[in-house]
Amino acid sequence: MFHRHFDDYIHHSRGDHGHHGFGRGPFRGWRSRGGGFGGREGRMFDGGELRYVILALVTEKPRYGYEVIKELGERVGGDYSPSPGVVYPTLTMLEEMGYASASQDPQGRKLYTVTPEGEKVLGENKAQVDAIFERFGDREDNRGPGFISVRRAMLNLRSALQLRVRGRAASPEQIQAIVDALDAAAKTIERV
Repeated sequence: MFHRHFDDYIHHSRGDHGHHGFGRGPFRGWRSRGGGFGGREGRMFDGGELRYVILALVTEKPRYGYEVIKELGERVGGDYSPSPGVVYPTLTMLEEMGYASASQDPQGRKLYTVTPEGEKVLGENKAQVDAIFERFGDREDNRGPGFISVRRAMLNLRSALQLRVRGRAASPEQIQAIVDALDAAAKTIERV
């Protein structure tokens, strides 16, 4: 509640009534509702939607929890990765409800498969599940061609920076080389 009121206060106090992003210029809207790199405001899924999505993924083929996380991230367009703290309890809940079953492999990992009861529930909610997956497609379509590739490159850059700068003490010369490389990349992108 506070977040919403705070956004409205900032939005109106700036006299900036045209968008909900980070100001004017090329980064405007990165945090906007329903678009940009920030995604939709609030949670990705409403109510029990995640349960149906995970059940649908397990219906396609048996999956381990980490495969569910990876596949879901790819289906949403690469800019969302569900938390293991959400996915694994949901898989356990599906198992307890009798909609999925799990078998352990020799390494102790659980492989989840759908049960007949799970297929029945998924069939009864097919329209809702189809609408959720269609929404994922709309998110990707709204971003334009190449968005996923750009997003992947940005995440690679972020990881490289974190490993180089945070992971170990970088010398002043290394820091300057990183700054120069980032400045050069920004200039190149501006010219494209």
